Amino acid sequence: MISYKMSARRAALMLASLVAGAGLLGAADDATTTAVPLDSANAASSAAPSQNDEIARLKAALAAQQKQLQSLQQMLEQQQQLIEKAVTPAPSSAAQRPTSLGTVASMTPVFPAPAPEPIALPAPATSMANFPGPGPQGGSTTAGSGNPCEAAPETTQMPAYLRLGNICIAPVGFMDMTAVWRNENTGGSIGSSYGSIPLNSGATGRLSEFRLNMQNSRLGFRIDGNWMGAHFIGYNEFDFLGTSGATSITVTNGAVVPRARLYWVDVRKGKIEFLAGQSWSLLTPNRSGISPLPGNIFFSQVMDVNYIAGLTWTRQPGFRVVYHPSDKIAFAFAAENADTYIGGSGGGSTVVLPTALAALGGTQLDTTAGFNTSSVLHPDFIAKLAFDPSSRLHFEINGIERTFKVWDPVTNVYNSKVGGGVSFNLNAEVVKNFRLISNNFWSDGGGRYMFGEAPDLVVNANGSISPLHSGGLNEGFEATMGKFLFFGYYGGIYVGRDTVVDANGSLVGYGYHGSSQNRMMQEVTFGMNQTVWRNPRYGAINLIYQYAFEQRSLWYWTTGVAGGKGAKDDSIYFDVRYTLPGAAPNFN
Repeated sequence: MISYKMSARRAALMLASLVAGAGLLGAADDATTTAVPLDSANAASSAAPSQNDEIARLKAALAAQQKQLQSLQQMLEQQQQLIEKAVTPAPSSAAQRPTSLGTVASMTPVFPAPAPEPIALPAPATSMANFPGPGPQGGSTTAGSGNPCEAAPETTQMPAYLRLGNICIAPVGFMDMTAVWRNENTGGSIGSSYGSIPLNSGATGRLSEFRLNMQNSRLGFRIDGNWMGAHFIGYNEFDFLGTSGATSITVTNGAVVPRARLYWVDVRKGKIEFLAGQSWSLLTPNRSGISPLPGNIFFSQVMDVNYIAGLTWTRQPGFRVVYHPSDKIAFAFAAENADTYIGGSGGGSTVVLPTALAALGGTQLDTTAGFNTSSVLHPDFIAKLAFDPSSRLHFEINGIERTFKVWDPVTNVYNSKVGGGVSFNLNAEVVKNFRLISNNFWSDGGGRYMFGEAPDLVVNANGSISPLHSGGLNEGFEATMGKFLFFGYYGGIYVGRDTVVDANGSLVGYGYHGSSQNRMMQEVTFGMNQTVWRNPRYGAINLIYQYAFEQRSLWYWTTGVAGGKGAKDDSIYFDVRYTLPGAAPNFN
């Protein structure tokens, strides 16, 4: 490059010298041809004015040549600038650096730049607080204001997401291989059914179990984009824990089926946010704000796919509106799919109905015998107020309102009752990398939100409805030390007693004398998540360990029966997880 610059400079200087030399020779020739021989006095006397004229013309010629030299010098400088611009490498700025063919996600052909620099992948945007408000004059956010999905392909680096038009698509998911051992043969999968831990009096309570399973693996995608000043997210996620009709899964083929976990779209513009689809219920505790993204939801760090006892959660369809008066306060209201539930899911005990109203079970009241079989008057209405004064503290208050309604076929009378619940949740980093968690829930008729371990209601002999008292809590910690994440939690569920006297004088309902229904379920669990290796381009490998001690006690037990008073279970989990590479674009 240096020799090229020097040869160009010498060529320009030679050209200037030749032009200047030609001018001077011309001036000299003019002076020579006008000279007069000095052979006489008359000639000598007349030569003086002629020489003066020639000197004047020579000065004029020299002035003209000087102007030509200045013009050539300007041309030389311009040519030098063009040469340097053509051969000098482009700046290292991402906004100006040409992109090599291996770093563009576009069909537009681009010439590779010499010696491309290492590529830094953008950080994921995991919080709704990161999403921008309206652009200037309400217009959409452009590439110049930080929208990576609209940036010109030749000015962007290799992203950790895919670009499709003006949107970005990020892969979501991981691959799990889980081993679980239990000292009780629960006869299930890798998820705990807290309400059906076997009693020691039976064969299942005297046998252990060991299972290998990949069903917790997940796949999905996330779509981000800006349009007309609004940021939108589409989120899809499914796992392989669906119920299969095949009877040979364990014997021959392991053909588990996928199931939908999350499928929603969220749009935020300014202070208003709207969500529609199947998401984590608004009643589920958040880690920060009121974001629907899984990374901002608290469902613990455990490997148990049913999480921990006492956690209020479900994933169900609904609509949600969120108002953000500031970055530190958010208020949300949701209308979510309702269900009139009387037990039976997750091993939970089932309400015993009066004899004349037994037909309500499985038709007007859900006993998990079918899909959307129960009578529902209106959606469940849930509200949440969240405070995040700093990144180290999150506090929220939740409330739910439910209305139950049944028709008594004996008296031809409708009966309805309003139920509800409230929760107070805290997630605080008390010292660096050490967080305390406290989730507390109490309800009249909110039992199904604790993994269905408590029924919502009982029905009296006259057909009237009585919401059942129930509550749950989680207390624990999470601590990060280098490549290790340590966790420990205590969880508990309490189900109240509501005895009903049937028309024939017998006792029914929940928790009556002679029943074997659950009174309390408790769990103590701890473990760690170890990051073995990770790379933003290739993903990560983690090892996850968990120990859990679970216990359930009954409202009534038979005297003298071994283990009749309750049941206990010890579980040990070990999991190898490969997380897919990829991250959502950073719209900051």
